Amino acid sequence: MRKALLSPEGILVVLIAVVSAYLSVATQGFATVQNMFDLLNNQSVNIIFAVGLVVVLVSGGIDISFSVAASVVQYVVISYLLTIDGGNWAIAALLTCVVGISLGLLNALLIHRFRIVSIIVTIGTFNLFFGLLMYLSGGRSIYSIPDWLYSRIPVFSYELERGSATLYLPVLVMAVMVVLTGFILSRTGLGRQIYGFGSNPDAAKRSGVNVAFVQAFAYGWLGLCAGIAGLMQAHIVREVVPNALYGRELDILAAVVLGGAVLGGGRGTVTGAVLGVMLLALIQNGLNLLGISPFVFKVVVGVIILSAITVRNLDRLLPKLSSVNGKGEADA
Repeated sequence: MRKALLSPEGILVVLIAVVSAYLSVATQGFATVQNMFDLLNNQSVNIIFAVGLVVVLVSGGIDISFSVAASVVQYVVISYLLTIDGGNWAIAALLTCVVGISLGLLNALLIHRFRIVSIIVTIGTFNLFFGLLMYLSGGRSIYSIPDWLYSRIPVFSYELERGSATLYLPVLVMAVMVVLTGFILSRTGLGRQIYGFGSNPDAAKRSGVNVAFVQAFAYGWLGLCAGIAGLMQAHIVREVVPNALYGRELDILAAVVLGGAVLGGGRGTVTGAVLGVMLLALIQNGLNLLGISPFVFKVVVGVIILSAITVRNLDRLLPKLSSVNGKGEADA
């Protein structure tokens, strides 16, 4: 029990409980079914992003291009569907998966084939994807989306005194992606290979792990998640805005790191990623309800990322400090 509470997931559960308790007392609109349902509906896209990103982080890589990739996928797919009389959910889902995975595999190819650090590659593809999207689209949004994408699809409703609170299709899609990703990481041999490669790449190679396949899967899966998230985003807002998801990558990275993933590989869970997203969502929601500047939330994100980098560097520095101290004591 104590070990579970001290795990990243356990600590996040406690923090979520504390933050929720405080906001329930400090604000009037927080502790309502409608607000909780709105949070789930609004965070479904971020959670889909997060479960894809955790796979890449566990494998020892990092990707900051996924939010822009999602924008590319939704713009390309919806633009194409409008040329064939609108299409339907099945065609859109298939195209979304193909385009999303292709963008992810491009990152994997560059990282593996040319042995370039993943952060450098994804900074490059981030700018490449976004620049091409804005240039070719002229920055124009798509407002006349197909009817099937425009119409809300409820999956669960809770009756209130006035009206009802409803969960929509993106929440169901999010739940499916969470379960699938969790199953792959925790219940399959591929998941063990991803953890093993992220923990010790050299040992994983010696044990016969197919590095190219692991990296292709990790970045391809994130590309798939990005594509699905982009489609769900278009469904939620009922339009396609080229730069709507621009800048969201750092928020998701902070959430996943907060959930226990490390910027070095080998650690991280889907549960932690989901809890990390929800904690940041509660903080952001609370700041809005309290009337505090939204820039404070950016401060929180920045502190989390800097803390993660600091902890990672301390892991490398502490052995050196220990050896220096040991040598000093021996000389004395």
